[in-house]
Amino acid sequence: MGNNLLIRTKDLINNPTPRIPICLCLDTSGSMDAVSGNFKLTGETCFEDGKNWNIVTGGVTRLSKLQDGLKIFYNAIKADEIASASAEICIVEFNNNANCILDFANIKRQKIPNLKAFGNTAMGKGVNLALDLLEKRKKEYKEKGVDYYQPWLVLMTDGEPNGNTKELSKAIERTRKMIENKKLTIFPIGIGDEAGMETLQKFSPNRKPLKLKDLKFQEFFTWLSQSVSRTSQSSPGEKIQLDIEEIKSWGEL
Repeated sequence: MGNNLLIRTKDLINNPTPRIPICLCLDTSGSMDAVSGNFKLTGETCFEDGKNWNIVTGGVTRLSKLQDGLKIFYNAIKADEIASASAEICIVEFNNNANCILDFANIKRQKIPNLKAFGNTAMGKGVNLALDLLEKRKKEYKEKGVDYYQPWLVLMTDGEPNGNTKELSKAIERTRKMIENKKLTIFPIGIGDEAGMETLQKFSPNRKPLKLKDLKFQEFFTWLSQSVSRTSQSSPGEKIQLDIEEIKSWGEL
């Protein structure tokens, strides 16, 4: 048994609290290095993620704002005694490929990875890997007799997928089927004006995708941590109402 699996198993034995498995499926393609704020053009260009980009100095990248948001999310959950015992998070990134960069574990032993932007947008591979990891963790809950809430998938992208089309179709079909069978809750989030909102809508038959206002990652992750806290204080299977008014402060409905 691998060391990580052993730790994950011990977590379930030592803490039988019902779990909320959450997978953050994050776009780390080259376009996530796009800059906002005060910057200067260098006059140079590069081709990345299917587009030509101006190279600049200064400013703030989308990815750095996302990294800051992740820190707020983790710190908020760690500070909540009930949520920190219930929430289990993994992070999948997708660029040229898809990788699990943080596997499920007790949140207090996890360290947020440093994200790097490069390559294309293999969204299909990313979502399929995320669903595989959620299914695997659910199986481990069942084997250890640990109850769990409906899994969450947070899908964030700033563009259109340009990876394998078959992988994308498979990911959309799997996601929709799980949602229709009440086995998954999805939060589809578009970043910036070029986010593929129509594609995100295909993943979400019951909920309109949300577009992040002005790179308000911190506000989004604060809202998400509050939603985790509210869920952790309910009973598995109980329907939880999202705070729609709060969503309007960071997202466009």
